[in-house]
Amino acid sequence: QTTIMTKTINGIQVPQRADFVGSFLRPADLNDSNRDEYVAQLVEKQKELGYTLITDGEFNRTFWHLDFFWGFGGVTHEPGGDIAFNGETARLDKVYLTGKLTAQAHPFIEAYKKLKKYEDDKHIAKLTIPAPAQLFQQLNLPKNFLGTRAIYPNINDLINDIAAVYQDFIRQFYAVGGRYLQLDDCSWGAILGSSNSISSQRYKELGSNLDDVKEQLLTVNNLAIEGRPADLVVATHICRGNYHSTWFNSGAYDSVADWAFARENVDVLYLEYDDERSGGFEPLAKVSPDKHVVLGLITTKRPELEDEDEVIARIHEAAKYIPLERLSLSPQCGFASCAIGNKLTVEQQWAKLQLVKRISEKVWG
Repeated sequence: QTTIMTKTINGIQVPQRADFVGSFLRPADLNDSNRDEYVAQLVEKQKELGYTLITDGEFNRTFWHLDFFWGFGGVTHEPGGDIAFNGETARLDKVYLTGKLTAQAHPFIEAYKKLKKYEDDKHIAKLTIPAPAQLFQQLNLPKNFLGTRAIYPNINDLINDIAAVYQDFIRQFYAVGGRYLQLDDCSWGAILGSSNSISSQRYKELGSNLDDVKEQLLTVNNLAIEGRPADLVVATHICRGNYHSTWFNSGAYDSVADWAFARENVDVLYLEYDDERSGGFEPLAKVSPDKHVVLGLITTKRPELEDEDEVIARIHEAAKYIPLERLSLSPQCGFASCAIGNKLTVEQQWAKLQLVKRISEKVWG
């Protein structure tokens, strides 16, 4: 089946064949006084390389997800939320509830308005934010579980309130002209693979059946985008963790495909497929016919450039399970999910995006 996921933003058809996830390596001296100048330079480079979707590189935040959460009422943060990744500890903040979640004017809207100034008849300003399921997972971490339950004894009330504050944010985003929203989501990536994964074990310790958890993740994501405007493109990026070139979990998509691929009501799936940790392409057969898939075949974790012919072969391998016209190419994740960034240089970062563009033109013209 061919995709029915073709929308037009500012007269531009999306999705695009060459794409990227969103975050970029931060300049060493980035601060409040020079941020706008650095974002302008970053956007200019994205345009120069021929990309249609542009981002501010997430230069306005320290963490890809946590900064967004504390833009809601009822959420606070403090140092000391470290999480063990493969071979390295991710230095994060603790983020937890002080009361019920409430919507308010979100600071990310002002940052987005600055990016939107760079839109024109050839470029679309994309905003990346953590998925609703990511907030659900954060509030159900073992260290947050009792505090969250004290405020939300009924987990469905928590799901409904997360969905409500996200719906309000989407209204704010749409009101300032936002038309392409990407939900970054490690919640699926954290529980896929073996039932012995760290997050799977955590949920079990909390007395949760893993299939019930998958239903909850799906429900909160779908509720949050329910009733969205028809001309708003909503994408999701599913990742297994990306911190200073390390990862959080491994495993194929098989165990979550029936939920995330088949039933999540997004337009576009950005999928991590840069190494053997990601498994095969077989689960792509579960993607519902109304979705487009962006294959993350180029890694941001290592500086070495992939072999073009090998990447092209992998695209055609994926096309056995989902038609080529419903596929695009991107790196598997951002270059700097947190301010620390991955272990490559700015020049190597741009070389990766030049490679994505070259390959996409060879494959799709």
